[in-house]
Amino acid sequence: MNAFDHNIEKYAELIVKVGANIQPGQILLIESPLETAVLTRKIVQKAYEAGAKYVEVDWNDEETTRTRFEYAPEDSFTFYPKWSAEMREQLAEGGGALINIKVPNPDLYNGIDMSKVSASTKAASVARQKFQGYVRTNKLSWCLVKAPTKAWAAKVFPELPEEEQVQAMWDTIFKITRADHDDPVAAWHAHLDRLNSMQEILNRKNYKKLHYKAPGTDLVVELPEGHIWMSGGGHNEQGIHFVANIPTEEVFSMPKRDGVNGTIRSTMPLNLNGRIVDKFSFTFENGKVVDYSAEVGYEHLKDLLETDEGAKHLGEIALVQDDSPISNLNRIFYNTGVDENASCHFALGSAYPFTLENGTKMSEEELLSRGANISLTHVDFMVGSAELDIDGILADGTIEPVFRKGNWTF
Repeated sequence: MNAFDHNIEKYAELIVKVGANIQPGQILLIESPLETAVLTRKIVQKAYEAGAKYVEVDWNDEETTRTRFEYAPEDSFTFYPKWSAEMREQLAEGGGALINIKVPNPDLYNGIDMSKVSASTKAASVARQKFQGYVRTNKLSWCLVKAPTKAWAAKVFPELPEEEQVQAMWDTIFKITRADHDDPVAAWHAHLDRLNSMQEILNRKNYKKLHYKAPGTDLVVELPEGHIWMSGGGHNEQGIHFVANIPTEEVFSMPKRDGVNGTIRSTMPLNLNGRIVDKFSFTFENGKVVDYSAEVGYEHLKDLLETDEGAKHLGEIALVQDDSPISNLNRIFYNTGVDENASCHFALGSAYPFTLENGTKMSEEELLSRGANISLTHVDFMVGSAELDIDGILADGTIEPVFRKGNWTF
C-alpha cells in the first residue's frame, strides 16, 4: 500500500470512528460529490466494518447542478422534493448518522442569475427545516468533512501546475485533519482534550459579555444567561459522542439575540453557496444588522440577510486562536468548514439549542425568550486575525483579557 492509499485508509477510519462514530446496527447517509468517490468508497467500507446496518450514498455533481440553473424553467428554483426532505427526517428519527463531504466550488455560479440560486437555496432550507432542527439539537450524529475536487484545488493552489493541485490539496487535508499521524484516532482524542480544557475555563468564567477590538471592529457581544461553551465533540440523543466537523479548532457558544452592538469586519472571503463575498462588515444595534457593506458580493450578502428575520441576528460565537494548524498555513481555502477553523468567527442565523442549558428541550418560542436566535439559515463568517483583542466582562463589571493579538491569554 502506497502512502496516499494508507492516508486515505486512516482518514476514512477517522471519519467513521471519531467523526460520525458509527455504531453497530446504525444506518448511515453519505452526501458526496462524484469527484471524491475514492474517499467515499473507503468510508462505506469502514462504516460496514464498524457494524453499520446500511449505507446510502447521495451523489452530487457540479456539472448537473449548474445545468439546472442554465436550462431549467423558472418554477424549478422554488421546488424541493418532499421525499428528499422526508428521507433525511426518517434517518434522524431512526437514530441514523450523516456524513457530508462538503466542498462547494467557489466559482460554480459564475454567470448564473443569482436570483435563481437564492430561490433554490431558500426552497431547500424551508423543505429541510424539520431535519435541520434535528441537526441543531443533535438528534443524530453528523459530521462535515473535506476532500479535494479539481475546481477547489485550483482555487486554493493557483500557483501550482494543474496536475499537482489535487495532490497538494490531499496532502493539506491529511495534515489539517491529523490523518497523516501514525494513529489519527489517538491524535484526535488528545486534540479534543485540549479543546475541552478551553471550554471548561470559559464555562467557569461565565462571562456576561465579550468585547471584540481590531482594525474596523469594535463589537460588544452579550451572552445569554445559561449559555454553554462547547468544543469539538458532542453527544447525540442516544448519548453517543461524535465530532461535527473534521477539522475543528473552535470553542463555541451562542450570543444573546438582542445583545450585540457595534461593528465587526470580516477577515476572510466567504464562500456563500458557491458565491464569493469579501471585505464585508456589519453594524449591529440591539442584536440586529442595521447596516452592512461588501467590496465583493454585496448582492449575495443582501440575499442572505433577507432569508428571514433571524438571518439579521447572530446565532453562534466561536473562538479560534490565530496560532493554530490551519491558520499557520497562511492560505485561504474558500471553504467555511476549513477557514472557520483558522479564525474566530460568528454565524448569522439559527443558534444551536445545545449551547443553552436545557435548550434541546425548549420550543422555538422558549428559545427566543431565553435569547437564542431562530432562522432557516446558519452561515459562518470569519473575523479573527493576529490583530484581534477580546476582553471578557464578568457580571460584576470586571474586565479580563481573553485574546491578545489573536491568541488565548489563558
